[in-house]
Amino acid sequence: MLGQFGQLAHLLKNAGQIKQNMQQMQERLKAARYSGEAGGSQVRATVDGRGELVEIKIEPALVEAGDVEMLEDLICAAVREGIRLSREGAQKEMEAATGGLDMHGMMDMLGK
Repeated sequence: MLGQFGQLAHLLKNAGQIKQNMQQMQERLKAARYSGEAGGSQVRATVDGRGELVEIKIEPALVEAGDVEMLEDLICAAVREGIRLSREGAQKEMEAATGGLDMHGMMDMLGK
């Protein structure tokens, strides 16, 4: 518990720098792109660093095959993978922006 109070003191001491870092992080996340693929790259879903789907690409041959259920499954798998990669990227950005502070632990300590 004492470690979390130390983190809180560090956070308060460096609040201005952390705020600036967070703003820069938001811009990087908005511009970041993560692609999840499925079906041997026949379906690709691109997600930004905020977890928003920005593009879907589907190989025309897959559409022509006419297996709608399989296509739906592949789209879902590609989107899930893109979101997973986006979350990992956002976590790395958060760690960099906060100097490695455990923000989840801080929120737990504050009852959020």
